[in-house]
Amino acid sequence: MVLKKIVHLFFIVAGGTIGYLYMPDIVRMLDFTDANWVASPYLGSVVGAIIIFLLTFWITDYIVGLLRWIEEALIKVPVGDLFFGSLGLIIGLVTAFLINIPLTDIEIKLVSQVIPLFLTVLLGYFGFQVGFRRRDEFVNLLNINRKEKDKKKAVASEDVDVPVPKAKILDTSVIIDGRIADICQTNFLEGTIVIPQFVLGELQHIADSSDVLKRNRGRRGLDVLNRIQKELPVKVEIYEGDFEEINEVDSKLIKLAKVINGIVVTNDFNLNKVCDLQSVPVLNINDLANAVKPVVLPGEELMVHVIKDGKEQNQGIAYLDDGTMIVVEEGRDYIGKTIEVLITSVLQTSAGRMIFAKPKLLEKAL
Repeated sequence: MVLKKIVHLFFIVAGGTIGYLYMPDIVRMLDFTDANWVASPYLGSVVGAIIIFLLTFWITDYIVGLLRWIEEALIKVPVGDLFFGSLGLIIGLVTAFLINIPLTDIEIKLVSQVIPLFLTVLLGYFGFQVGFRRRDEFVNLLNINRKEKDKKKAVASEDVDVPVPKAKILDTSVIIDGRIADICQTNFLEGTIVIPQFVLGELQHIADSSDVLKRNRGRRGLDVLNRIQKELPVKVEIYEGDFEEINEVDSKLIKLAKVINGIVVTNDFNLNKVCDLQSVPVLNINDLANAVKPVVLPGEELMVHVIKDGKEQNQGIAYLDDGTMIVVEEGRDYIGKTIEVLITSVLQTSAGRMIFAKPKLLEKAL
């Protein structure tokens, strides 16, 4: 076993070095013989090598096992993670070396010997962690810089200032809602549609739920994504990165929007507020739906289909195509019929808009 022989060789060399440096001093300090050859550093090197080899022979297998485990762990680490982690480690060690240069000239041993070692380990560790955990941001930063250079070159060659739309990042709620596919089909959303991998993971988890309602919602979301990606004339990208130090999907969406300078698309009220607080651009589908509802004024006439009775006596309830409820006074007798009504008032509440009307037939009768 080559690795085991290398470990044995390391201990032999280490023992020989220790014996060469310290064995003569130990022999002189003990002063148990006058023979000078006993205090020879070469003899000490041989004795030290033998002693250390014998003392460490029983732990060689454990060390080999540990090295094998480290080797397997490093092989499983993605190349990008390993590269940025190693780059961060090198930067941390170089920084520690530069800081330690003036410290070594101080005569106090604690400052000149202990603190430099502490700083080297600490900054090396922090450098590795920063490089490893923030690798996605570094990669995206490089991609953004490269794209900006390409854009500048394209603009310079065409001598035209063309604004580039920001990427639109979809969250889980807006995918399950389904209306985003229709919006994409109308070309109201410009730029690339970005679907993060962690959102797909949450969507798949919902689709695999034991609850029937959640499972159906998750499957509908997957169908919506499939339609957006294959049937609609929009560019779709799957963001493979993840922010492992962040647990919540909403927080990851906000972080991703900051990293790639994108816009979050959602219909989650709470996520909308958090994005506003952190100055992250956000598009709310519900706000869009409210904005495009038809405007009706008192005195206008509408054709509605009364479907049920209301809370008050003789009231009937109808709905517009966008879901706005119409309360038809004296409309209970017209349930199941399509009639012409006259708008009497419009009430805006926190739950939405409510329209009050009365049958036009009654108006004519008066």
